Amino acid sequence: MKTLYIECAMGAAGDMLAAALLELLPDRAAFLEKMNGLGIPGVTVSGEKGVKCGVSGTHFSVRVAGVEEDENLHSHHHDHVHGSMEGIEKIVNRLPIPSMVKLDVLAVYNLIAEAESRVHGVPVQQIHFHEVGTMDAVADITAVCLLMRELRPDQVIVSPVSVGSGTVRCAHGILPVPAPATALLLEGMPIQAGNVQGELCTPTGAALLKYFADDFGSLPVMRVQKTGYGMGKKDFPQANCLRVMLGETSDQTDAIAELKCNIDDMTGEEIGFAMEQLLSGGALDVFTTPIGMKKNRPGVLLSVLCRAGDREKMARLIFRHTTTLGIRESLQNRYTLERRTQTVSTPYGAVRQKISSGYGVQRQKAAPAVARALPAQQHALLRVKHRLFRVVRAADGAAVEQRLVARERKQLEFKRRLDDALRFLQRVERIERVEQQR
Repeated sequence: MKTLYIECAMGAAGDMLAAALLELLPDRAAFLEKMNGLGIPGVTVSGEKGVKCGVSGTHFSVRVAGVEEDENLHSHHHDHVHGSMEGIEKIVNRLPIPSMVKLDVLAVYNLIAEAESRVHGVPVQQIHFHEVGTMDAVADITAVCLLMRELRPDQVIVSPVSVGSGTVRCAHGILPVPAPATALLLEGMPIQAGNVQGELCTPTGAALLKYFADDFGSLPVMRVQKTGYGMGKKDFPQANCLRVMLGETSDQTDAIAELKCNIDDMTGEEIGFAMEQLLSGGALDVFTTPIGMKKNRPGVLLSVLCRAGDREKMARLIFRHTTTLGIRESLQNRYTLERRTQTVSTPYGAVRQKISSGYGVQRQKAAPAVARALPAQQHALLRVKHRLFRVVRAADGAAVEQRLVARERKQLEFKRRLDDALRFLQRVERIERVEQQR
């Protein structure tokens, strides 16, 4: 599996990510020429050599009307150019890029707009971007989306994101790091402060990582084919760069930890809450097994599977949310199938499928979110749609699909007739009640 690993030890910004991905291309000059030919208003881009703490990489330089944005202004403090979501959409839709790339660019901007909307308490349509509404940010996001299309990784894994510490000066004043919009974008992602004073992760960088990341964690076992370094503008005691690695992961085992404890004095609701906290905290799986304990008391064996590096974190969560006094630990090797998703078009709309492969096996199934999204009143048709999902991959899928659609129509007709019969019975009951009253 073609895997892209993004290491964010010094945070992430749009230009840093674009520069790192650019280093993975065999013909960087051709890509830069393509970017300059898009016609982003007033924008020219270039890839310049940069060195941080002895590490050599690329700086993705964006000039608007011949002037490159100042680093101090790049952190939110833009008061010369503001843009609305509508204005951004007009600019992006005019660009001569593939439609899928346009969708990617606008999806990233929508993430930022939603975060800004939550921060300021106004509808998305009324949001005026400060940092991200400028042409240099349009260029950064467009470049990253185009580079992702060029590289076409099967999966993207992102390390915990360093966000920095202290405060940052924004258009609205001095705010703690990470800034409010950035903090919202980073929800659900593993982050760390580190020992660097200043803002390391920008809203643009956070939105790009959130959109493209398939998973977060440490560097997987992979055969690295190429490495790229994207340089930031500021200087710190450690190298201010973002590193990406492109390589192949294959059928493999990985080390996991299993934590267990016995519980006999918690309700089912309390154990359920503890399981939710463990899963949201990064556990790979959490399950319970009924057991008999001393003095013949019924109890529960709580088992938590996690990555080996998350053992202490999971142990703290177990002690915090359960009544156990001790936890047993065992390290195990896990055989895993490679996982990815794809979208299949059906008469009912786009269906997201999960695909697992490896060790000579390949499996597919429709994502459960599809079923949950169906209205409750369609339960009578749910079985038919499930069958449709299962046969999408069949060679004669079109013919099977037609038969299922016909069957669904029959079920709809049966439901209509059943409703008519129920209405008739209700009418008869009303007549009988009237007769009885007489």
